[in-house]
Amino acid sequence: MSDTEIIARIENGVGRITLNRPKAIHALNRAMCEAMIAALLDWREDATVRSVLIDHAGERGFCAGGDIRMIADSGAGDGVDAKAFFMAEYRLNALMFGYSKPITAIVDGIVMGGGVGISEPADVRIATERTTYAMPETGIGLYPEVGGGWFLPRLPGQTGVWIGLTGARLKAADTVALGIHTHFMPFENVDALKADLLAEGADPAAVAARHAGDAGPAPLAAHREAIDRLFAFVTVEDIFAALEADGSDWASAQLATLKTKSPTSLKVTLRHIREGAKAATFDANMAVEYAVSGRIGATHDFQEGVRAVIVDKDNAPRWSPADLSGVSDATLDALFAPLPENQKWTPLA
Repeated sequence: MSDTEIIARIENGVGRITLNRPKAIHALNRAMCEAMIAALLDWREDATVRSVLIDHAGERGFCAGGDIRMIADSGAGDGVDAKAFFMAEYRLNALMFGYSKPITAIVDGIVMGGGVGISEPADVRIATERTTYAMPETGIGLYPEVGGGWFLPRLPGQTGVWIGLTGARLKAADTVALGIHTHFMPFENVDALKADLLAEGADPAAVAARHAGDAGPAPLAAHREAIDRLFAFVTVEDIFAALEADGSDWASAQLATLKTKSPTSLKVTLRHIREGAKAATFDANMAVEYAVSGRIGATHDFQEGVRAVIVDKDNAPRWSPADLSGVSDATLDALFAPLPENQKWTPLA
């Protein structure tokens, strides 16, 4: 493999992008996003390119997220580098979402945060038995962005709220059942799938269907009724109260998990998902995310979450405010306020 973090080439009429930062589980930085954008723009106008394939080098996973450490460092200062990264990343997400040619993402191994952002817009999303999917942002003082405000509320019932608030990690049986991923196949079949995709690039969905297998029963199915009932509320406080009143082992476990998360992040996440459900377009959602993300990097909880999870790794963040009652509507309103016209996120032409 090349030392280049993004390897983009055309193979038999298929534009192929390989994420190539394996030591960081392909965590996205601005240069990677811009390289992917450049390739996709070139291929969009190239009549010889029939579809796009996104895969990754190495064994650990597809993409663990974005460059969180850089975002925190930038947020502690003037925030310029973080905003430039978000501008590029969200433009990439939007370019993929509205792309004129079918995109296939082979989501093997870890796919979290920014990795979700570059796989959910794909037409064909293939999981394997090694796939672990999550949006774990509330555990580091962030919120599920990269299109999370669009994709999560459009999952069945209240599953998107549950995923966004708890940061739950799902395997392929659940992700395929929920529609997060379109196909399951054993990892041992992936090389044969890639060979056929590169030979028959015009119809990747048909190729994937030939190789797809049964992911097995979805463990989450047993809890879907409880999720839809207990996570249907407008406030996080009401969700907490419902979980406590339910009293089942499962509900108690969800409540215990939520109590470890940033109270500010929980409230930001719930507002974002509820408002995202009403977004008219994907681009409108991304404009909101750009405004919120540009501000949240400077907050105490994001700085503290990165310290606890990524820098010191003591996994003991000290959130402030420490409980939900300390997070005011005014705080949320300030984070979600529209940006001035000359600072707003815009999609690529």
